[in-house]
Amino acid sequence: MTDELKARTSAEHGYLLDDQIGYLLRKAYQRNSTIFQSTVPGNLTPTQFSVMHRLAEDGPVSQNQLGRSVAMDSATTKGVVDRLIGRGFLVTRRDPGDRRRHLVSLTPEGVALIDEAVEAAKQVTADTLAPLREREKETLLRLLSRII
Repeated sequence: MTDELKARTSAEHGYLLDDQIGYLLRKAYQRNSTIFQSTVPGNLTPTQFSVMHRLAEDGPVSQNQLGRSVAMDSATTKGVVDRLIGRGFLVTRRDPGDRRRHLVSLTPEGVALIDEAVEAAKQVTADTLAPLREREKETLLRLLSRII
């Protein structure tokens, strides 16, 4: 006979997974990502969309500044930028003000895609938040912005 080691249950330790912020955020993000993938054109990931949207808003920026503006570390930013360059949506060029730095910008194809994708992304937000009443949507977004 073996002695089976048994973990304590939620009733014993008081930790309910279904009530935890990280678990709920992950589930909400998974729902949003599923809607995003089925709605936004160009087979863009949410991260790629964020990079392209920021470039559309801010114009050419350094890769470092771009990553900071969308809350990504430098390795992740480089990977995203490289993939989008490979797909023909971004280009880099030397910064005329600092020859050591390169600026990242959208190509004409990237501009066309992000313009179309933004319209779809508005629908993604609406679909993600659809189960909530208008005031609940506002409250959720306001509260989330306070914890980031």
